[in-house]
Formats: sequence, C-alpha cells, structure tokens
Amino acid sequence: MSEDDAHVAPPEDIPPVSAEVLGGREEAEPRRYPSTIGGGLFLLVLTVMVLGLLIATQDWRLGVRAVAGALTFAALVRLVLPQKDAGMLAVRHRALDVLILAVSAGGLFFLASSIPPQPL
Repeated sequence: MSEDDAHVAPPEDIPPVSAEVLGGREEAEPRRYPSTIGGGLFLLVLTVMVLGLLIATQDWRLGVRAVAGALTFAALVRLVLPQKDAGMLAVRHRALDVLILAVSAGGLFFLASSIPPQPL
C-alpha cells in the first residue's frame, strides 16, 4: 500500500449531516454546546469531590462523606435536568446514570459510617 492510497479525499457531492438528524432526533431548539447549566453543576460536583479527596488525607471519614454528598447531588441534578441541559452528567440513560450515582454514594456513606475506628 503506497502513501497515496492511504489518504482518500472525502466525496464532495455528499453534504455533511448531523447525527441528530440521522437518528431522527431533530430538536425544535438547537442544542447548546456546551450546556452552561449542566456544565456549571458538573464543575461544582467535581470541585466538591476534589475537596473531599483533599479532606480525606486528614480525616478520611469526612472526606469520603464529602465525595458521597457530591455524588448524591449529581444524582439529584441528573434526575431533575433534561437530557440537553445535563451536560457531562448525562452519560447513559437517565435512570442508569441516577442509579449508578446513587448506589455509589450510598456505598460510600455506608462504608464511612460502618468501619469502626482503628486504634493508632
């Protein structure tokens, strides 16, 4: 295979079409890139999670609870916001996103409260 064969120019007689049109999901209102509502809330969740990890270096229970609280907030936001406004919080179907976030948060809350204090 020569170097000329590896590069093929795209056909010019076929116009580009968005995936939303091909999938039959043409929206009345054009999609906003990025979604400022979901993007801002995602950054808030991310900030609280990073702070929780920093807190966990000193007091692991409090840090894990902060991360779990951020995940709980993310689950609530994903449950309330429509798909086009959820931003980076929308990864899969709404129910699956909420379930994964809520189970993760519940597991972290459970672990942080059920592990007995260890002697130093």
